[in-house]
Amino acid sequence: MATPISPRLLKGGLVLIDPDTSRVLRVIALQYNPDTLTRTLQVQAVGGEGDRLEALRLKGPPNESIRLDAEIDATDQLEFPDNNRTTAQMGIFPQLAALETIVYPTSGELQSANGLAQSGTLEISPAESPLTLFVWSKARILPVRLTEFSITEEAFDAALNPIRAKISLGMRVLSVNDLGFSHKGGNLFMAYLQNKEQLANLAPSVSLAALGITGIP
Repeated sequence: MATPISPRLLKGGLVLIDPDTSRVLRVIALQYNPDTLTRTLQVQAVGGEGDRLEALRLKGPPNESIRLDAEIDATDQLEFPDNNRTTAQMGIFPQLAALETIVYPTSGELQSANGLAQSGTLEISPAESPLTLFVWSKARILPVRLTEFSITEEAFDAALNPIRAKISLGMRVLSVNDLGFSHKGGNLFMAYLQNKEQLANLAPSVSLAALGITGIP
C-alpha cells in the first residue's frame, strides 16, 4: 500500500530586498512556525469624536501591527556536529545576528556618517535600509518595519554560545501612506489590499434573518 505523501510545510519568515531593484538580499525562515499570530488594526478615521460630517469617512488604510513569538533551537543540529560545524562552534549566534542586524545600520554606514561629521557636514541623511517583508504564505507578503524585538536566551553550550532562544517580534505594516504608490513596498501593500478585497468577496453571504430581523427600519 502506498504511503500518503504529507504536504510540504511552508515556513513563515522575513525577506530583505533592495527597494530600488527588488533584489533579494537575505531570506530568514522561522525555524518553527508560531502557533499564534496577533494582528491589530487601528482605524484611521477622519475628524474627531462627535464630528458628524466626517463620521463615515476613512482617511487611509488602518495602521496594522503584527506580533509573534518564535523559537530557535540548535538541539537537532548538535546531534550531528560533523554536518553542522557552524552550529557546533557558535550555537545559534548566526541566526540571532541575522535577525538583529535588521534593526541596525551597517558598520560601514556608521563609519561613513562619522567621517562626514568629522569633515564638518552639518546634516547627514540616514541611508535607506533594505525593505523588510514579512511573508506568511503567498497571500500575505507585507512590507513591515520592526518596532519591537526581544530575545530570551534559554540554554547555552559549554562555551556559553546560546543554543535555545525565544524571539518576540513586533512589526508595523507599511502602507502607501508610508511609502507612496511608486515604491516597491507600496506596490506590495496594494497587492495585499487587493487580495484581501478578493477574499472578502468569497466570504459566504447571509440573510438578515440570520440576525433575527427581516429588514432595516
